[in-house]
Amino acid sequence: MTQPNITLISFGYFGKHFLEKIAEAVKLEYKYSVIIKESHLDLSEFFDPGRRQYNGNKLLHAVNTLSMPQTLKTVGMFSVDLFIPILTYIFGQAELNGHSGIASLYRLSNERYGIAPDDKLLLERFTKEVIHELGHTFGLIHCMTPDCVMRSGTYVEDIDQKDQHLCHNCRRQLDAADKAW
Repeated sequence: MTQPNITLISFGYFGKHFLEKIAEAVKLEYKYSVIIKESHLDLSEFFDPGRRQYNGNKLLHAVNTLSMPQTLKTVGMFSVDLFIPILTYIFGQAELNGHSGIASLYRLSNERYGIAPDDKLLLERFTKEVIHELGHTFGLIHCMTPDCVMRSGTYVEDIDQKDQHLCHNCRRQLDAADKAW
């Protein structure tokens, strides 16, 4: 019997090396094999012209319908500006205890804030966001530990201050939930 895995689906162009680095970090953090896939969605269906952004709730639902056999969790990776109705923008979103999450690097690049590009920092930020959203799919809620990857992040500076790993308490919760499966 094949072991379950985590699937990362790229929607749009992400360099191979970039995706492999994220997959490696996810595998180390969650201890599941990670598969990288590419897919396409007509993003015009998710665009809100009044906000000039893409509806995160609808994109999350679309990613959730792409469930594949042997996939335990799925994260759709985008490079568009995401929102949900109650927030101006989001970096990502996931179903708590669900199957899927989404993450976008749109607001994670230095250039967005008038700062010189930094590809290493962009990779770090996006990796943290993917790991964070996966944490929610495994049932983890926002953590109060300052450097835990599960701490809420409203601004890129919040993401920069976090580590890309779960704190001891979140790790313990994840391990306890994993034993229940």
